[in-house]
Amino acid sequence: MALLEAQHIDKSYTIDHRSIPVLVDVSLSVETGAFIVISGSSGSGKTTLLTLLSGLDQPTGGEIVIDGRAITGASEDELAPLRRSTIGFVFQSFHLVPSMTALENVMFPAELVGDSKAASRAQQLLERVGMAHRGDNLPSQLSGGEKQRIALCRAMINRPKLLFADEPTGNLDSENGKMVLDQMIELKNAHQASLVMVTHNPDIARAADRVLLLKDGHLSG
Repeated sequence: MALLEAQHIDKSYTIDHRSIPVLVDVSLSVETGAFIVISGSSGSGKTTLLTLLSGLDQPTGGEIVIDGRAITGASEDELAPLRRSTIGFVFQSFHLVPSMTALENVMFPAELVGDSKAASRAQQLLERVGMAHRGDNLPSQLSGGEKQRIALCRAMINRPKLLFADEPTGNLDSENGKMVLDQMIELKNAHQASLVMVTHNPDIARAADRVLLLKDGHLSG
């Protein structure tokens, strides 16, 4: 059984009493350990699709199943445990808590689930991505590449089965982008997680197991 299964997903928005379709009859499946890239031009609906697949938003129609559990129509109370234990998310703009140190940012999701080893596991992740020396620094004291490596550690702290990444190298130069990608793949493999990434970067697409193209709301590949 696929770790992630989406069947006949539609998404539309109502603007001035008009229904504007963004995604039309989108279906895909993601196997355990796979690295999937979703590509397409700006405005094609890539980020919208990622938010639906991760349960951050609900589709207009269709069904999404993660790890055997249907998330379509689920309440926030039902989705919260799934997000904490099964899903990790890396955003283009990092979304670190500015008042927390790098180590505290990484620890935060583990503390939410009552993990007594949150501090030691966060430290191990920081060491793995070469950021142990930055643990006491605030996000404002970090470069873009360093912030994204912290965000990656935070996304992986609860050992998610499924990692979503929305243009994770979009705000980085090529050197830092490659470093973040390499570390993301390394952590994904170490945790036997699946990775679903939205990106415009053809170099990243070449590293993926499968590339799906989103155009005019339709998914192919």
